[in-house]
Amino acid sequence: MIRTRHYRHGEIVDEEFSPSTISDVLKDPDSRVWVDVESPTDDELETIGSEFNLHPLSIEDAKHQHQRPRVEFFETYFLVVIHGLKLDDNDELIDSELHVFAGKGFLVTLRYAPAFDLAGLEGRWRRQPELTKEGGGFLLYALLDEAVDGYMSVVERYEDLSDDIEDAVFADTPDPNIQEKIFRVKRQVTVFRRLVMPMREILDLVQNQPGFVTDKLLPYYRDVADHVVRTLEFIDNIRDLLTTALEAQLSQVSNRLNVVMKQLTGWAAILLVPTLIAGIYGMNFDNMPELHWRIGYLGALGTMLLSGAVLYTVFKRKGWL
Repeated sequence: MIRTRHYRHGEIVDEEFSPSTISDVLKDPDSRVWVDVESPTDDELETIGSEFNLHPLSIEDAKHQHQRPRVEFFETYFLVVIHGLKLDDNDELIDSELHVFAGKGFLVTLRYAPAFDLAGLEGRWRRQPELTKEGGGFLLYALLDEAVDGYMSVVERYEDLSDDIEDAVFADTPDPNIQEKIFRVKRQVTVFRRLVMPMREILDLVQNQPGFVTDKLLPYYRDVADHVVRTLEFIDNIRDLLTTALEAQLSQVSNRLNVVMKQLTGWAAILLVPTLIAGIYGMNFDNMPELHWRIGYLGALGTMLLSGAVLYTVFKRKGWL
């Protein structure tokens, strides 16, 4: 379903008006139009393309999902692809893809499932009606800022998860699943960074459109760009921390394996001497030395126990056992 909003001089003058009258509303230079469509159909896209006079190639692009963030310029508007990102209750990354047509007097948002929540966006427009007069540039700024604020929330959660992983790696009781957790978080962080990184280029290119981003809006766009840079810096720090945690965890596994090998070697050496004595003593030869000793059996057992005790004491002092 197509949702419509008509702003004039920063105030809403009409809600849910007919999409077929959009082109007439846009004839007023003081009018600002926002159109929102969730999971748009081909017919809805054709209607939007006709009313806003959009290039057929841009409409065709909007039909394809799973695109990387980018901006494409046309004569009177441009197409922006962004991703709203958040974490669910299980700390799994949720990607909400948006295709946005932004012009001097309008903003069209196409949301694909799972749909990005725009409730906060509408609130921003109501709180700053004076900036709505700046046209589609302000409408797009509010949308970009809303998405980037979500990035910061994701980064904060990843920082908490990284701290938990670091504590688990150096805990006295090792977590058997810690390596899997590190790989899972690191994979999500990589996907997150891949979706956020192009936002720097998008903001740089949009800011260079003087007819769209007015001087009054430039500080706002620079603020969003700064938040993107900070997000990328934080996420790079998290990646480095996870890499270090993984290396430390692998090193600990190797150290524990070395300890086990030393212990096994120590016990093998302890058992070797009694085995050797038993092997010699158990040979059935007529002329075997000490064959007819009455204390031969007890002497052999005593020698085995004594040798084992001596080796155990030596290895214990060296820290092998």
